[in-house]
Order: sequence, then structure tokens, then C-alpha cells
Amino acid sequence: MRYLSTNIPGVLVLVPEPIPDSRGHFARVFSQSELAEYGCDFPVCQINRSYNRLKGTLRGLHFQKPPHAEDKLVQVIRGAILDVALDLRPDSPTFGQHHAELLTAENGRALLIPKGCAHGFQTLLDDTEVLYLVSAYYEPSAEGGLPWNNPGLNINWPQQPPAVISDKDNSWPDYPFPTL
Repeated sequence: MRYLSTNIPGVLVLVPEPIPDSRGHFARVFSQSELAEYGCDFPVCQINRSYNRLKGTLRGLHFQKPPHAEDKLVQVIRGAILDVALDLRPDSPTFGQHHAELLTAENGRALLIPKGCAHGFQTLLDDTEVLYLVSAYYEPSAEGGLPWNNPGLNINWPQQPPAVISDKDNSWPDYPFPTL
């Protein structure tokens, strides 16, 4: 597996290196020890799966406040998304900036979103499924979010307005940015 740095410290793109044979191929998509080499202590506490029926569905931007902050490793197992990590760490040189990555079932890439970053995605195809490995247990009282269309974020979502978005995701408070 290859690990690609992004403009946001700690946000990594994981690129599998499939080994083909007559059956198809095999690829490793997670290695706790390799992530530790990049400074990420990633104990998997939960694995979440998101099914999204329609192209243009938007989920996010979500985060968990400390002490329940979480790392997420996001991979598409069917379909395609534009996946976004937004830096909310006040001491980070990239505070308020984001990284967007095309994740598809075909490219097999995964995005590591570290603690202190918000996460969101928009589906690019119908019937898209996303798998998340998460380093902390979900705590409802620690949940937070930002509006997907906050003009200060400058995120170029593929479909505006989204085809589908939850009432909760459509009602997160605007400025100021929370810090994590």
C-alpha cells in the first residue's frame, strides 16, 4: 500500500496495490502498524457502513468533539464519492482548509481523516456504499457539524443543492468555525 500526503497535515490517501491472479486480485486496505509510522494511533473501535440510494446525496460535515474525537478511514465499496476532510485544529497551519478526494470502488483508495477534522461526502453515483473504520466509539453528546454550503469553506460540491440531505445536516449552525 502507498500512503500519499495531502495539503492537510495528517490527512492521508491510502492507495492499495492489488496483486492480481486468475481469481481477480487481493489488496491490503488497512495496516495499524503502517499508519503508526505516519503518526496515527488507530485502534479500530467501530466499523460503520453507509448506503446512499441516490446520486447527489450529501452527508456531513461531521465531527466528534474531544474527548470523543475520532480518526476515520473512509473507503467506497460500491459506487463513488467526493470525500472531504476539513481541518478544525486551531494550531494547524491549514486550519479552515479542506482536502477533497475522489474515492471509488474501482480505484480502491481510502482517505484517512484525523482527529480534529470534520468529514463529509457527496455521492457521484446511485447505490453508493461507504465503509468507515473509526478509532473511537460514537458519543451523541460530542457530535458536531458545519453546514455543507458555508461560503467560507470554498468546497466545490459536484451537485448543488444536494439531491438528498438530512434535516440535521441542513441545519448545522454557521460561523464561527468550531475548533477541536
